[in-house]
Amino acid sequence: MAKPDPARRAALGLIVGVFDDHLSLADQIAMDALDGLSPGEKARAQRLATSTLRHMERADKMLKPFLKRKPTPDIMALLRLATVELCAEGGADHGVVDAAVTLCKSGGRRTDSFAGLVNAVLRKVAEDKARWETLPYGQLPGWLRGRLMSAYGKVSVQKMEEAHQRPAPVDISVKENPADWAERLEGEVLPTGSVRLHQPGQIRDLPGFAEGDWWVQDAAASLAAKALAPTAGMRVLDLCAAPGGKTLQLAAMGAQVTALDLSERRLARLHENLERCKLTAEVIAADALDWTPEAPFDAILLDAPCSATGTIRRHPELPAIKDSASIKGLFALQEEILERAMGWLTPEGLLTYVTCSLLPEEGETQIRRALERHPEWEVIRPTLEGIDPEWITEEGGLRLRPDYWADKGGMDGFYVATLKRRAE
Repeated sequence: MAKPDPARRAALGLIVGVFDDHLSLADQIAMDALDGLSPGEKARAQRLATSTLRHMERADKMLKPFLKRKPTPDIMALLRLATVELCAEGGADHGVVDAAVTLCKSGGRRTDSFAGLVNAVLRKVAEDKARWETLPYGQLPGWLRGRLMSAYGKVSVQKMEEAHQRPAPVDISVKENPADWAERLEGEVLPTGSVRLHQPGQIRDLPGFAEGDWWVQDAAASLAAKALAPTAGMRVLDLCAAPGGKTLQLAAMGAQVTALDLSERRLARLHENLERCKLTAEVIAADALDWTPEAPFDAILLDAPCSATGTIRRHPELPAIKDSASIKGLFALQEEILERAMGWLTPEGLLTYVTCSLLPEEGETQIRRALERHPEWEVIRPTLEGIDPEWITEEGGLRLRPDYWADKGGMDGFYVATLKRRAE
């Protein structure tokens, strides 16, 4: 019997892990789900799993006419994977169908008896591929869609859902000369100064990566440190810092950075990036609710724990592993950390609050409530290069969404607001 393709088998395992164990792709990979694969196989497995999760609702609609009843979860995951590979990834019909059947047969008693079904269904899908383009985009789950409809309206939510169907581009933050790096890496300089790569390939193999001249960071994420805009020598706390893109930015700006995060595992990656990029920061593994600084900081960047709903185009499994109940506790946690951070600043200190969430409860509402509790504070309205004035919210924060820059490939969803005490 032919051996199953390692990348496809790993991708299938990742998809099953999302629904059976409610684990994100990143968590599964950190738990060695892709161990034993070559770098190319790892990248392909992750791409196939991500694409399948992104297009899952369309895949189900594609499969529905050919299934009298829904098969077991493992077989359904395999059918979804192969359908997306056929219809969205441009896989060769014969190769994809044969690979899926081989995978099915390699699964032992639990899946072997479904090999005939898998073969028959996928051949019908391959013959009917033209229907794929007529199928509607997948919608966000009701618990999230309802909240976003209330905040942004139906048309805006539909634009976000459309943006979620497209793979997220790779952006990098460079230490200097973004135009030179854009030319060298065959990309473009975005209006905010990040460089967007058109055909990145293997990131670690690109010029400048090993030398630490740049790091991967979505253009929207890079705006938080730019909003804080520390001057050289300023003592800055990057709170909830891992995996560290903002720490690198702040250090590259010349700040004396303290990076604090609860997760030692995630901080290991920060240490690696600091070493690669030849930048320095004090790194502390601690709980922000228990830790207290020895002296006040000149500035704090608080990347608060959040629902991460602004990164669904990058992490399409999030709607499947989260629900309304799982995020409610975050609102109180964000408020508590924000309150503590506001007390760790010098009298003239700045605090930039940021979340990669689309939910106003985690952004605009948090800042409005903070100002109600502390009328002596105010928001500094952003004047960043490349931002649209319409992105600035009523209270003076910056609301970023995945449907912005649609002609350029979009951006992650973020909320950013910088606070300071009012002048006496």
